[in-house]
Amino acid sequence: MKTLHLIRHAKAYSGDSSSSDIDRPLNDQGKRACATMAQRIVDAGCDFNHVFCSTANRAQQTIAWINQALEDKNIEWSLDDQLYTFDSQEILRWCRKLGDSLNDVVIVGHNPAMTEFCNYVGDRYIENMPTCGYAKLEIASESWNDLEEDAAKLVTFLAPGLV
Repeated sequence: MKTLHLIRHAKAYSGDSSSSDIDRPLNDQGKRACATMAQRIVDAGCDFNHVFCSTANRAQQTIAWINQALEDKNIEWSLDDQLYTFDSQEILRWCRKLGDSLNDVVIVGHNPAMTEFCNYVGDRYIENMPTCGYAKLEIASESWNDLEEDAAKLVTFLAPGLV
């Protein structure tokens, strides 16, 4: 079985004409959401062993602030340009290329890709994965290449505003 943990980046400052989208940092609300969500994500069964993160500043800051909130953890992550995408099919192609020796993977990324991907592969519909939202998907397969429409079970969905 494979398990996929999806984390949408936390709330960022709105873009302006002087900064590029990829450089936008988290705002204070986003930083607080990371602190709120960190332990809830661990309690949902995420061990943060294989973390892959978009190269966008806000995504990197999200995992860094989650790491900071989990004082007993030392999360390490890899940056991947391909995860700086808003296209769910790009995420699907990326997942299918994962090595089958990895059974538990965390992706820190962006909407609408995260919501659409979750709805495509998952067995339950979510209207929107909010900023700093989390979804845990289980895939009854030994190969990431088997990931396809309705192949996963959405076992956990968490959002900063949901208790």
